[in-house]
Amino acid sequence: MNSSIPTADFETEAMPHLNDLFRSARRILGNAAEAEDAVQEAYYQAWKSFHRFQPGTNCRAWLFKILFHVIQHQRRKWWKVSSFANLDEMPEQVTTWEPPVPQDLTDEEVLQAFDRLPQQYREVVLLADVQEFAYKEIADILNIPIGTVMSRLNRGRKLLRTELAGLAAGYGIETGSEAARSFTCA
Repeated sequence: MNSSIPTADFETEAMPHLNDLFRSARRILGNAAEAEDAVQEAYYQAWKSFHRFQPGTNCRAWLFKILFHVIQHQRRKWWKVSSFANLDEMPEQVTTWEPPVPQDLTDEEVLQAFDRLPQQYREVVLLADVQEFAYKEIADILNIPIGTVMSRLNRGRKLLRTELAGLAAGYGIETGSEAARSFTCA
């Protein structure tokens, strides 16, 4: 760290975002210990490079970018190279109906459905819908094109909606498609 920047400046700018980063890392990684390691490494990297941070810019977005860089680095280190095909290159299936999200689900059920989303969609949905970053900020944080952000967000939301509608059906809650089928069959 540049010795001309006081530690107090770093603490004032960066530390208020610690809980947001941890919660996000926990959701993305699915493991509290790994999330703690990732956040600790992200803060260490931020502290070391704080002399490059420009006061007045979005420190929260800067920290999230570092966090996601750390997570991606850890993944490469832990899993080497994944042999799975990139889901973004698969042709998108056309759907004519999107199931509604039921209103009688618990927070835990929603979080479990969220955790079942593929990693790449979970990251974008978390940054957009939970952390409320703009598409451009998400693209910068994840180092992906803005079009990919929009595509992954759309697909992630559809997958989550479908997952939650399936869960609702298990509770006997009738979704829009079931109501339409019973109406046309009657």
